[in-house]
Amino acid sequence: MNFALNPLKKRIFLALATLPLLGVVAAFGIDPGTSTENISQETVVEAIVLPAAEANDSGTFDFWREERIGRGETLSSLLQKLGINTEDRQAFIAAAHQTKSIGGLIPGRGVLARVSKDGRLMLLRYMVSDSTLISASRIQDSFQITEQAIQPEMRPVMRSGSIQGSLFGATDAADIPDRIASEMADAFSGDIDFHKDLRRGDHFSVIYEAFYFDGRLIKTGRLLAAEFINQEQAYRAIYFKDPQGREGYYNGAGQSLKRAFLKSPMPFDRISSGFTSGRLHPVLQIWRAHKGVDYAAPTGTPVRAVSDSVVNFVGKQGGYGNLIVLNHQAPYSTAYGHLSRFAKGIKRGAKISQGQVIGYVGATGLASGPHLHYEFRVNGAQRNPLAMKLPTAYPLDSRYRAQFSAQAEPLSARLELLRNTNLSRMD
Repeated sequence: MNFALNPLKKRIFLALATLPLLGVVAAFGIDPGTSTENISQETVVEAIVLPAAEANDSGTFDFWREERIGRGETLSSLLQKLGINTEDRQAFIAAAHQTKSIGGLIPGRGVLARVSKDGRLMLLRYMVSDSTLISASRIQDSFQITEQAIQPEMRPVMRSGSIQGSLFGATDAADIPDRIASEMADAFSGDIDFHKDLRRGDHFSVIYEAFYFDGRLIKTGRLLAAEFINQEQAYRAIYFKDPQGREGYYNGAGQSLKRAFLKSPMPFDRISSGFTSGRLHPVLQIWRAHKGVDYAAPTGTPVRAVSDSVVNFVGKQGGYGNLIVLNHQAPYSTAYGHLSRFAKGIKRGAKISQGQVIGYVGATGLASGPHLHYEFRVNGAQRNPLAMKLPTAYPLDSRYRAQFSAQAEPLSARLELLRNTNLSRMD
């Protein structure tokens, strides 16, 4: 085979040859100081031999799943959240009880698992502390669990993909952890409504932290940078933490992507009923106005505050069922109805941060099924949040622009490389 590749692309191509051929995505890394300009061209001939599958590979398309341990989390519920089937959950719990390595689960810590499409657990890695790793490997139908002291190494990972159906479907195909996909959706939530703006062929690229030990992935860190091309419009997000400890995502010009209001209180759910002057009420069976937006989602799905706020009301209220009303900067307020329950600490007068979970989807009050009824109010009057132009946020402090630019430029160069090398798809 003859390949006309410059040295940089040759290194990228050879790196790709060592990865499983997923058919839809590539991931690769380059040295931070690599220059992508003025690169000479040459023709090379390489014989490429693909490595054999890992012993712990199921032989099918596996997914990396990562979950944060919640307060009061049990090992069984954690394994279920990771998508592991009943048989393997029972086998893993039996092995954990035998070795007593895992012990109590620590809230906030991440657990990384490689799971086959039919729910078989292939690998599990749990950083019980910053220097202690618990690993579980599959041996036929049982699991071997070990504990060791480590010093993890951080490596930036670059991945890209395109939308063929849902966002999570595309990021799964790109082997991007769900946590990174959620951070990307949150970063762009002020510009892109992931309920209604996605189109087939939209393209995304991400750069995120991955921590390794002995060449093995043990956990993912934060999203460092991302690009999302939605309906041919490109959006960028660069992570930056200033010297005062304030952190967030900014576009290439240093403008904060944190809008005064998120476009939606839930990033990935279906709009089941829009804002309208007349519809047939599903419970009352009468025609009347619907002065909000309904998001269909399973009971227990977390609901986020769309902006910094103070709780004005929390409790039961007529057809709303369990309701939360938040007061934002005057004249704005928002309401969240039909909740199954309220998040811990949600009480009248409590201060709430944008994106904070305030409650969980339910079907209380006049609801025919589980969904969130969401209202956006201006001076107390309901307005259509999908049709309003919402206030924007403030730019980066001018004192830190030079520091931001120094951090953003190499990340932006990598995003350009991901976009322009056309290696996001392998046929």
